[in-house]
Amino acid sequence: MKILKYLFFLLLIVIIAGSIYIATKDGDYQVEENQVITAPVEMVFQEVNEFQNWENWEPWSAEADDMIIEYGEKTSGDNASYSWKSEGAGDGEIRTISAKPYSEIEQEISFKTPFGTTTSDVYWEFKEIENGTEVTWGIKGNQSFMEKLAFTFQDESITEMMRPKFQTGLNNMESVVLNKMDKYAINVDGVIQHGGGYYMYTTTASKISQVDEKMSSMFSEVSTYMDENGIEKSGNPFVLYNEWNENSGNVIFSAGIFTPSEVITPAESEILTGFLPNQKVLKTTLKGDYKNLKEAWDTAYNYIEEYDLEIAEEAKNFEVHLTSPEKVANPAKWITHLYIPVK
Repeated sequence: MKILKYLFFLLLIVIIAGSIYIATKDGDYQVEENQVITAPVEMVFQEVNEFQNWENWEPWSAEADDMIIEYGEKTSGDNASYSWKSEGAGDGEIRTISAKPYSEIEQEISFKTPFGTTTSDVYWEFKEIENGTEVTWGIKGNQSFMEKLAFTFQDESITEMMRPKFQTGLNNMESVVLNKMDKYAINVDGVIQHGGGYYMYTTTASKISQVDEKMSSMFSEVSTYMDENGIEKSGNPFVLYNEWNENSGNVIFSAGIFTPSEVITPAESEILTGFLPNQKVLKTTLKGDYKNLKEAWDTAYNYIEEYDLEIAEEAKNFEVHLTSPEKVANPAKWITHLYIPVK
């Protein structure tokens, strides 16, 4: 009996010592990963801010075929949420506490475990850099006694479990975002009559490859001049190609904005007034990144050749930009109308 008593006390001492050891272990944890995605910060932010996008890149669904997702009344912004149920991955919910465009998102995630519900803070940080966006995904919290006890017998710590998940999720997100940006469509709308009109413009010469880069600042320059001088704008910004030399790779082009009537500018002004005649044109629409403009122009010229249309002599091609990178982050949603004057 004495031996059993000694064994009992020994076991009790081990349990007490183990409990003290587990209770005094640091339960605080923080895990984060970051990645550079070559996409506008607005687009990366919106990808995370909208919970319905998550199923395309979060890593847990791929590991649990039985996962059932339910969305809350809101799926983006403050108080947005979604929950999931799965025998393999467990049940849980994530809710957005605060979303600050386009810099950070704070969320709260809850997991239902055999030891009760555990809650952690999830945070996202978005930093605009030269080549795109640096995004950080992190989680932090404090383990309860039972959670610390459970992880004592696990092969991996929270950090070792979560870091690969975050890495996979960020890699998946990068692929999803870049695929969204690459989508484009070209459609030849046919021959129409373009009304033309007066416009304000500035002109420059550059390499053909630099047109996309330069036109944005030129549009801004014209727009600022018109605003400062109280000149009314009519329609969307457009590019008029004065000379195009495919062999040398050079181009002379104007960036302009239509105005309802003729405006006389001072002789020293770099912003001038032009007039585009009412003319018959072949219209082609590009929905997508400007890098697809060459293919769009080629498509238009192939249409002209196929249907024996005759290009108007000394006429100048132009393109009207219905959207801009400043207002629409996703290049796949940029809309450009291309016009080739025909007889």
